[in-house]
Amino acid sequence: MPHLPALPSGRGVLRAAVLATLCVAGGLPCRAQSQTPSLSATAGKVVVSGAVPDEATRAAILARVRELYGAERVVDQLGIDQLVAPPNWAQHVQRVLTPELKQVTQGRLRINGNVVEVMGHTESETAHQQLIRQMVMRLDNPTYTVRDGLRVQAPAQQLLDAALAQRTVEFEPGNATLTPVGVKVLDDLLPLLRQFAGRRFEVVGHTDDRGARAANLQLSAARAEAVKAYLVARGIAATDIQTSGAGPDRPVADNQSPEGRARNRRIEFRVLA
Repeated sequence: MPHLPALPSGRGVLRAAVLATLCVAGGLPCRAQSQTPSLSATAGKVVVSGAVPDEATRAAILARVRELYGAERVVDQLGIDQLVAPPNWAQHVQRVLTPELKQVTQGRLRINGNVVEVMGHTESETAHQQLIRQMVMRLDNPTYTVRDGLRVQAPAQQLLDAALAQRTVEFEPGNATLTPVGVKVLDDLLPLLRQFAGRRFEVVGHTDDRGARAANLQLSAARAEAVKAYLVARGIAATDIQTSGAGPDRPVADNQSPEGRARNRRIEFRVLA
């Protein structure tokens, strides 16, 4: 979910506390200014950076982020500076860090004083509206403004299915060596997969029903592994990819025709989380 860069905080003797620029569940890092508290997701990690008014505020925010995302994922780069914050600001920040934020991809949450700005993508309009509604309800303070910069993005699975709808990841007959056509299909798929960095998916190999089932199961698994190896060599995290071989067991067409068998010899991408 390319991330938008974090905006620098204001400079001066007095400045409003700028807290929590969040890039939630994305694969590309947000660039946070050193004095701008921010939360960004990078390679499965959630980076909290910038500055807050005092240690109590810092500890409270980090505790909430760790509660939401898991302590093992949180990288603490949050400092303390001479900032001026609205009354009870730390409590309001904690309230706005809702579980629904984890549904946002390529996102950023920026809280500048009493202005809350959320940007990024959700997979449905329902999720979009639910997040904004929860933020407003949890803040429950008319002096705070929520700026909605969320956009609905087609679900990852739908995008992957559409990308492969009329294309086949081809292999040399009877083995797990990609053909030039197969390589081209995967190369074209890479930008889309990079958008989903941090999300887990499964590469499933399929065959037609010609030959022994056991051999087809082995071949389909080997082809799935070959696809994974190719993607990992080009920067997709190995931990994001699972593989399996279904052999001839899940056909999408009739194996009685050459055309049907060709459709059944395929690689499937399944989004897991």
